[in-house]
Amino acid sequence: MKLKIYQVDAFAEEVFKGNPAAVVPLKSWLSDELMQKIAIENNLSETAFVVADGEYYLIRWFTPMVEVDLCGHATLASAHVLFEHEDYTGDLIKFISPRTGALDVRKQEHGMLTLDFPVDEIKRIDPDSNMFQGFSKAPKELWRGKSDYVLVYESEDDILDIHVDLKEIEKIKTRGFIITAQGKEVDFVSRWFGPQVGVEEDPVTGSAHTTLTALWAEKLNKNNLTAIQLSARSGSLTCKLVGDRVHISGKAVTYLQGDIFI
Repeated sequence: MKLKIYQVDAFAEEVFKGNPAAVVPLKSWLSDELMQKIAIENNLSETAFVVADGEYYLIRWFTPMVEVDLCGHATLASAHVLFEHEDYTGDLIKFISPRTGALDVRKQEHGMLTLDFPVDEIKRIDPDSNMFQGFSKAPKELWRGKSDYVLVYESEDDILDIHVDLKEIEKIKTRGFIITAQGKEVDFVSRWFGPQVGVEEDPVTGSAHTTLTALWAEKLNKNNLTAIQLSARSGSLTCKLVGDRVHISGKAVTYLQGDIFI
């Protein structure tokens, strides 16, 4: 069996920036076991598999360890592949995730792509000292979303300087941890850690911004927000809260395309 594969740097304007994702277009689903093996072989934070289904594309995402409920950067990468390499016509792609539902991506001017995702449900919770043992500094606030814990800090410098003990935070049952603070030149900055799902530190986490947008829209009393994820590769996003949805925008560039032989 031969399958197409693409690797795309999402939330980036040039290669070697943003977050790399693999995209594998399929005619029908492979077995879960085989898709997981492909994701392990790719060894990227996510591999997306897409199947055309009438006017929709079905989409699923796998880390090297597990299938996940939602992935923003790999959805952005998938849309980029369909628009740029798979002869998709039109400006709107309608994805359906078996775990999350409808996820649209719209092609904008100047190569910008906008994800339309459901906003996360977040709540502030009481600090738990056990939760902070893996972080070199305790946050000023702790929040919980559907998938991740959110640790809010005083400053952008805190986000840059913090040391994270991945073995320690891996003991906590959650998809991952977001650390965030108000930015110096953007509305907010963040980093994301998910050793529980096989991703030590993600370069740019689109799905985390469904949580972060809800948080910072309330804190800053504004619905249009700019953001940077402060990983080593870094990535820039614009986020807009629209009712119970979040529009997350960024660019993507193709790094490679080839074939998988199975």
